[in-house]
Amino acid sequence: MGGDIGTGAERGSAAVATQPESTRRERLRRAFEPALLAVTLTALTAGGIAWLLGAHAVADACWIAGTVVAIVPATWWVIDALRRGRVGVDLIAVLSLVGTLLVGEYVAGALIGVMLASGQALDAAAERRATKDLRALLEHAPHTARRRVGDEVQVVPLGDVVPGDTLVVGPGEVVPVDGWITSELAVLDESVLTGEPMHVQRRTGEAVRSGVVAAGGAFEIHARATAEDSTYAGIVRLAREAAAESAPVVRIADRVAAWFLPLSLTVAGLAWLLSGSATRAVAVLVVATPCPLLLAAPVAIVSGLSRASRLGVVIRSGGALENLGHATTLVMDKTGTLTSGRPAGADIVTAPGGDGAELLRLAASADQLSPHVLAEAIVQEAKMRGLTLSLPTDVAEQAGTGVAATVDGRRVTVGSLPLPADAPGWARAVLSRAALDGAVVAWVTVDGDLAGALLLVDPLRRDAARTLRRLRSAGLDRLVMLTGDRREPAEEIGSVLGLDGVYAEQTPADKVNGVRAERESAVTVMVGDGVNDAPALAAATVGVAMGARGSTASSEAADIVLTTDRLDRLADAMEIARRSRRIAVQSATVGMGLSLVAMGFAAFGYLPPAVGALLQEGIDVAVILNALRALRGDRDRELALPDDTEAMLHRFSAEHDVLRDELSILRDTAQLLASGDRPAAHTALRRVDAFLFDTLLPHEQAEDSELYPALAVPLGSGEATATMSRMHAEIDRLSRRLRTHLAQADAAGGLRPDQCDDLLACLYGLYALLRLHFVQEEENYFTLAPEAERADGSA
Repeated sequence: MGGDIGTGAERGSAAVATQPESTRRERLRRAFEPALLAVTLTALTAGGIAWLLGAHAVADACWIAGTVVAIVPATWWVIDALRRGRVGVDLIAVLSLVGTLLVGEYVAGALIGVMLASGQALDAAAERRATKDLRALLEHAPHTARRRVGDEVQVVPLGDVVPGDTLVVGPGEVVPVDGWITSELAVLDESVLTGEPMHVQRRTGEAVRSGVVAAGGAFEIHARATAEDSTYAGIVRLAREAAAESAPVVRIADRVAAWFLPLSLTVAGLAWLLSGSATRAVAVLVVATPCPLLLAAPVAIVSGLSRASRLGVVIRSGGALENLGHATTLVMDKTGTLTSGRPAGADIVTAPGGDGAELLRLAASADQLSPHVLAEAIVQEAKMRGLTLSLPTDVAEQAGTGVAATVDGRRVTVGSLPLPADAPGWARAVLSRAALDGAVVAWVTVDGDLAGALLLVDPLRRDAARTLRRLRSAGLDRLVMLTGDRREPAEEIGSVLGLDGVYAEQTPADKVNGVRAERESAVTVMVGDGVNDAPALAAATVGVAMGARGSTASSEAADIVLTTDRLDRLADAMEIARRSRRIAVQSATVGMGLSLVAMGFAAFGYLPPAVGALLQEGIDVAVILNALRALRGDRDRELALPDDTEAMLHRFSAEHDVLRDELSILRDTAQLLASGDRPAAHTALRRVDAFLFDTLLPHEQAEDSELYPALAVPLGSGEATATMSRMHAEIDRLSRRLRTHLAQADAAGGLRPDQCDDLLACLYGLYALLRLHFVQEEENYFTLAPEAERADGSA
């Protein structure tokens, strides 16, 4: 209470500021708070002891001293508020203190003094607790780095590090700048950036971001940015601004406090005038200080900011947090927001008689030295499949065309290729499939002959559908996508996710106009991750940047930055925002209501000043404790997963990644059958049978016997997984039907013509069923467990 009470948001800013003047003020305030409380409490206690011993004069002297000690800072708070152009409600506290001295209610004055001092200490403690996570970001920032030059390691100021330096990171130290790992292995704690407690392993050549902690042994990195341009520096800049602006609910509190002052003085004056008792007027003033309102709003809002930062969501201001809490429209970019933003291998198609694995190995080997995003995706796909790559020679790259290189004595090209009019049928089928799937085609030639094609897509985020459902349940009633991508893939994603509007082929200017149009009718949130999204983010009511790997421009233009590459953190932030605002309003309303009731009792003489002081203290404590609830999650909405269940989800998710790459064997076999090549289809059907019964069905059976029973408890019942079990039964039925066809073909010495139609139906049906089943499991179950980030920073 008193003084700083009306400036909770300003103190939140001071808590995360680093300027020397702010630091000195903070230290003085921290020293003053316990001192004031100790002096006033000592005076009250000493007076009580003296009164019990019959020394009433001594008791009065002690209580008067405690009252006077409290008057001094309270008077300064009033002067300071007036100097800043604000009518301080601390005037009520000064008047009540002076009033107790004038009417001889010395014990009430001492109680008010303790109330002011304890309210100040409670408020400050709540502020420090609420800003703990924000301050931890600043305290975590390194100031030096270990730079290795030859065999010598030097400790240098962080500002001296330049791209290209070799840096040594010791156990427990913070990675000082963004870079690439040059050691064989690094074990990292990335919780500061991602909010996830699980340690991750990074190997030679993998990216590492500043701010993460070495959780294992020492390792070396190759710096690729200065400290100022690195990930953690941007987060620190945002944290410094996190509470610099008062939230709207805090500003409302200030306005309410302004009219509460004349109301309190009027009630006190009427009580004195109508009863003729100045004591009643003093009692009204004692319970009139609007501490509940002034404490609740700042503490709840800053608590929300702190909780969000703990989950990897940095919010620039309390105003952004509150605006997010009552937004009704969400506008999103597609690439990097709803999709992963990085191409991934969707399919491998070879010329007749070709080997898909060898085709991918040759293409990835040729692409190893290319910085192109598609080349990186091809190399990553080969590594995920465990292929051993060869070092290319005579590498030549032409912008917009692709790469040519010699690999194991063969000349390999990878990239775009104009197909001649007489292109083979399989190549024309690739173009048709790419158009339907929204895929990019990388053609591969070997020694001048067209050997095959790699189809790459930008996959939808696993958590996209679930996150959008959560956002709708949180109050967003309009979801819109603005993307520069082509209309066909954009509309396909919009249909899958159930978006209310899809606008494709948008320029940055178009995006800004689209956001402004939405903002005219509703509070609008815009989410994006690229440089071209920065103007639209700035135009929205609340701009949200996918900052884990997004551009600096988009992060600087945004009000909120997701420091982990997880879209579901936006839903978390929105739930935190709504809950923080609800708690702030709830605390203020209840607290002020109790104070108004107490004023009425005091005006009619039912509440003496001393009792009123004790009652007001209880109200203050209750309000602070209630506002601090914003630090905790909404336990009714949280789903607690046992550690072994979470580990199981990660295990089955990893198996899905492997199985998904193998599903193309079903469609490839069907295409061989449709083309009339029954001998090749017969051979392929044997591979399908081996895949189904040696790999896929054991995976499905393990899910039924291990995963689904484990999920029954956190999800509330086994019915939550019953439909998935039914799909397992259908997958098993189709697999056994295909095995029956294989047995008949083996017995007859080849596939019979009468088998072809049913085989085609089984193969295409099983392919579609498995794709749908995988997506449903990933959206409904696998997203319940936090997903570890990959080396490139994507989830």
